[in-house]
Amino acid sequence: MEKYLIVGLGNPGPEYHETRHNAGWMVVDSFAEEQGVTFEDKRYGYVAETSVKGRKLILLKPTTYMNLSGNAVRYWLEKENIPNENLLVIVDDLALPLGKMRLRGNGSNGGHNGLGHIQQLIGQQYARLRMGIGSEFNKGQQVDWVLGKFSDEDKKILQPCIDTAREIIKSFVLAGIQRTMNQYNKK
Repeated sequence: MEKYLIVGLGNPGPEYHETRHNAGWMVVDSFAEEQGVTFEDKRYGYVAETSVKGRKLILLKPTTYMNLSGNAVRYWLEKENIPNENLLVIVDDLALPLGKMRLRGNGSNGGHNGLGHIQQLIGQQYARLRMGIGSEFNKGQQVDWVLGKFSDEDKKILQPCIDTAREIIKSFVLAGIQRTMNQYNKK
C-alpha cells in the first residue's frame, strides 16, 4: 500500500488554537474529522492514520513548535519509509490574501520558518499547500499578526478554503501533484 505523509504546520498548546499560524493544523484537523479518525500523541507530534482508495495517509501535526518542524517531518518520513514526493505540507502564508491558496511541488520557503527548517533537513523537493492569512499588520507587528486568532469574519472566508484543502489532499494522493496543481491553482 502506497503511503503519504500529510503535515499541517502549527504550534501546540491552547494559546495557539485557531491562530493564523495554525492554519495547517486546522486543515489537518478538518480532514481527520471528515475521515472519522482521531490523533494520538506520538513522537514529535499528534498522528492519525487513514486511507483513501487503498492509499495510506499518515496525518501529522508537529509538536516541535514551528521553527523545528523539520525534526518531526524527517522522523515520520524515515519511520514510515515515505519518499519526499509523497509528502504534502500545509502551511500559513502571509504573502497570500486570506481566502487564497497556492499548491506547489517544490520551491523556496518564502521566509516561513517552519518550511525553512524542513528544507534544511530534507531539501525543497516536496509539495506544499500555502493557505493565505493576509498581511494586514503594521511594520514590526508580524509576530502579533501570525499568532493572532482568526476573527469570526475571517473564519467565514477561511472555511471554504479548509473545505477545498481537504479535496486537494485527496487529489494529491490519488492524482498526483501536477494534476492537482492544474485543477486547483487556477481557481
